[in-house]
Amino acid sequence: MTDPSQMNDGQFGRAGNEASQGRIIPKSPRDVLRPEKVPSPPRRSREARSQLVIFLNFVMSMLTLLTVASVAIVYYAFHEYQAPGPLEADTTFLVREGAGLNEIAASLERKNIISQARVFNGVSKFLLDDKSLRHGEYEIKAHTSMLGVMELLRSGKSIQYSVTLPEGLTVKQIFKKLADDPVLEGKLPVDLPPEGSLRPDTYKFTRGNQRGIIVEQMKAAQARVLDDVWAKRDKDLPITTKEDLLILASIVEKETGKADERPQVASVFINRLKKGMRLQSDPTIIYGLYGGDGRPADSAILRSDIDKETPYNTYVIKGLPPTPIANPGRAALEAVANPSHTNYLYFVADGTGGHAFAETLEEHNENVKRWRKVQTDGNTTPDATGDDTGTQENRKAQ
Repeated sequence: MTDPSQMNDGQFGRAGNEASQGRIIPKSPRDVLRPEKVPSPPRRSREARSQLVIFLNFVMSMLTLLTVASVAIVYYAFHEYQAPGPLEADTTFLVREGAGLNEIAASLERKNIISQARVFNGVSKFLLDDKSLRHGEYEIKAHTSMLGVMELLRSGKSIQYSVTLPEGLTVKQIFKKLADDPVLEGKLPVDLPPEGSLRPDTYKFTRGNQRGIIVEQMKAAQARVLDDVWAKRDKDLPITTKEDLLILASIVEKETGKADERPQVASVFINRLKKGMRLQSDPTIIYGLYGGDGRPADSAILRSDIDKETPYNTYVIKGLPPTPIANPGRAALEAVANPSHTNYLYFVADGTGGHAFAETLEEHNENVKRWRKVQTDGNTTPDATGDDTGTQENRKAQ
């Protein structure tokens, strides 16, 4: 009889043989649901792990070093940018039109206004934020920092020059003054503007401005003033055009330099025009003889000059001359547009720089006698002139 235990041993033995031969061995439901353990990946060698750590440490160290260096450079640059500059004495610096930041920085360094062009260039680019430095001539104080220099050049507050062109000059005389100015550049227009078309004034400009630009400014300014004064004129004037107003104002400008007299002088000429009398103004004789060049300083009006026929001699012609005889200022224009309400027809110098006015020829002759006596006694002032509106009537009366 076979032993059961031996039978079991035999079965298990066959099962083991079957398993060893690749056959599927049945499992219990619990064993089937139990997760199997996944084998761990093979571990890196200690040598491989140490090389990665070294590389990462190197990268972090370099980044840290670069960060510290960058911070140090930025700190140094901004510190230098705000530090006092090397300039020992005040100076001027010219930024040409169209100059870039690199060119400006290099020029500043050459002139010892700043110590380092690269620092100025780099920090200025950051601070300007697409804005540019403006051309012009600048006054830079001693020891101005790069920051101060940049702010000055960005502001455009360049050195302002000026040229003063007084009332009563002719166009030729104005052109000569502009040509002689050492700061202005460029040529003047070949064709002279019409006489009277330039406004006398003080004009400001920066170094490098063109002479032609100043001329255009004067023309535009005179046109604006003339339009404004014409719009506010007395409607009873015997003048029908702006051009005639300009002509008469130029005569008034040349007759007197006293502001309070201009409306009275203007009234004399307005009254004469209304009565059809000749204006008989000495400055028109001079312009007829010498034109825009003006009378030479060593010459005087001769008796024979009074009778010379020129288009401008108002002792000969009736009414107004064909063009202005000078460039009048606003005050002379306003005096003609709104003259004093008088009955004056004559005036003559009084020896004090002003004039004596008269309504009748008899009064005028008395004023002339007084003027002659002042001349004889030598008591005239430097500003006194011999202007004598009404001289020809005086001669005829004699």
